[in-house]
Amino acid sequence: MPRVKKYNEQEVLEKAMNLFWKNGYETTSMQQLEKEMGINKFSIYASFGSKNGILIESLRCYNKKLHVLINKMKKANGVLAIKQYFYDFIDFSSEKTIFKGCLITNTANEFIGSVDELVKKMLTDYTLDVRNAFILKLKEENIFDQTQIEQKADFLIIAMFGFSSATRVFNQQQLENYIQNIFKSI
Repeated sequence: MPRVKKYNEQEVLEKAMNLFWKNGYETTSMQQLEKEMGINKFSIYASFGSKNGILIESLRCYNKKLHVLINKMKKANGVLAIKQYFYDFIDFSSEKTIFKGCLITNTANEFIGSVDELVKKMLTDYTLDVRNAFILKLKEENIFDQTQIEQKADFLIIAMFGFSSATRVFNQQQLENYIQNIFKSI
């Protein structure tokens, strides 16, 4: 007879996601995951298959949470919606006084050149989703041609990657300056 899970898989997954988000994949050990998730290794392997499996599910969980911000941006108008997305991201990526950056960006930076194909696809798909949302908002301005829209969307997604990393290091005023300077170029 199969064992009944005595834990909420979504809750333990969010704990794992936060651990990867703060520490990164490589520096997060199975012992840390076991302690943070509050379940034993057998249960972790039974539910997620491996540490990589936990990462994949953590990225999916993160992506769902981040889509709340993306959907908010899609409902607002033009370039101001994109700018608000940057501000919203500061709140999203912070935990009291700890700024964690972006799990997607952190993972991409950590896995340069040696990423699992599924993780690579997830990272690429996320980036394309955000870029496409930027394109929609830029089109609403009705002042840019298609080439300008593509170039500005590329600029913004690259700026977002830099901004994601910056949220881990810089103070609120520096982040504010970063956002202001990004949007001087739009």
